[in-house]
Amino acid sequence: MFGTSGIRGPVGETVTARLALDVGRAVGIDADRAVVGRDPRESGVLLCDALAAGLRESGTGVRDLGLAATPTVARAVDWFDADAGVSITASHNPAPDNGIKLWQPGGQAFDEARRETIARRVHGSDSDLQAWDGLGDRTRVDASERHVDALVESVGIDDSLSVAVDLGNGAGGVTVDALQALGCEVETLNAQPDGRFPGRPSEPTAENCASLRNLVETTDADLGLAHDGDADRLRAVTGAGEFLSGDVLLALFAREAVARSDVEAPRVAVPVDTSLAVDDALGDGATVTHTRVGDVFVAERATQLDVVFGGEPSGAWIWPDETLCPDGPLTACRLAALAADRPLDERTAAIETYPIRRANVETTEKSAVMDRVEERVLARYDDVRTLDGVRADLGDAWFLVRASGTQPLVRITAEAREKARAKEVFETVREIVADAEN
Repeated sequence: MFGTSGIRGPVGETVTARLALDVGRAVGIDADRAVVGRDPRESGVLLCDALAAGLRESGTGVRDLGLAATPTVARAVDWFDADAGVSITASHNPAPDNGIKLWQPGGQAFDEARRETIARRVHGSDSDLQAWDGLGDRTRVDASERHVDALVESVGIDDSLSVAVDLGNGAGGVTVDALQALGCEVETLNAQPDGRFPGRPSEPTAENCASLRNLVETTDADLGLAHDGDADRLRAVTGAGEFLSGDVLLALFAREAVARSDVEAPRVAVPVDTSLAVDDALGDGATVTHTRVGDVFVAERATQLDVVFGGEPSGAWIWPDETLCPDGPLTACRLAALAADRPLDERTAAIETYPIRRANVETTEKSAVMDRVEERVLARYDDVRTLDGVRADLGDAWFLVRASGTQPLVRITAEAREKARAKEVFETVREIVADAEN
């Protein structure tokens, strides 16, 4: 029922009011109070009502944030002394989809054990419904202003900065308010919340952010920032109009977090498909620790005291000194502070990038193919991990074979510090997968 980032799928098919009601009832068994919020999708109103009804039937008090960024909802669990938080959002997915994300105190997403408990209750129709005089209340509250205050308290920007922010018709208005409060001049794109996402597709990719790149390149903007629909993701454009890759941003954030840390041997949590650029950017004394793909798993690792930062190249960034949720507005403010101190063009020029090759192999037998790939790779290579797919580290290169979670595909990734070596490793792993298909 749960994917790597909550429940998500087409409205009326995978995601229905009945499902939202059942999830509300399941969460309500353990929660005296819960906060709920939604992104701008029209279906979110109906789903939020259904989920709140399930919570209230269980005797759970509901603090309704209305339209709110997902990191605002996650932070609000603590602010309203709640036991859980629920975001109605499909994040960067297209308009026909919606979904449900669950948050625990501290801003961390429900861990695997909690997700399994909710799924078991939903499938078993477990509930703890109350009589008429035991129903929970539902109160409309606002947390966006408090989120802005928290960002302003956390980040300082010494010099004035001109920033272009593409909100993607989503719920990330907190970023604009916080940057302005920090003294930045802000120009917005697609700032009107609209769950149809008419300005651009919700996912902030280089292709989808062409207008942002053009705006930054043709004006005096020092920085461009882009969110997805619920503002848990953040991508960036330099003052020269260059859209930064997720690996470069991850390397930049990781290096800065390590530099600011007083931990003796700091670690950075990253998924298994992360570039060598991150390892090399950290320098001596700091290391990466690999997780399964998904910000949920990065956040779980970030609870360990020596982990000073966690992130995914897709645009989810976790600063455990502030919160364990991917907080796009916080990342936007921290990146603006870095750009005000030194232009991003200069900062990122010092980050080495390496050739990386990817391919998808269609198969209707993902599990069987992956079993055979694992057997072959373990027999052939020494440093192999099966945390999420099969990853082999070769010193100057690495490769990953991983089954898609949603499609009949096996994904291949190979990276090396030299172009010829990347090609060699990629061709070798393609042969391994081809053999495993037979």
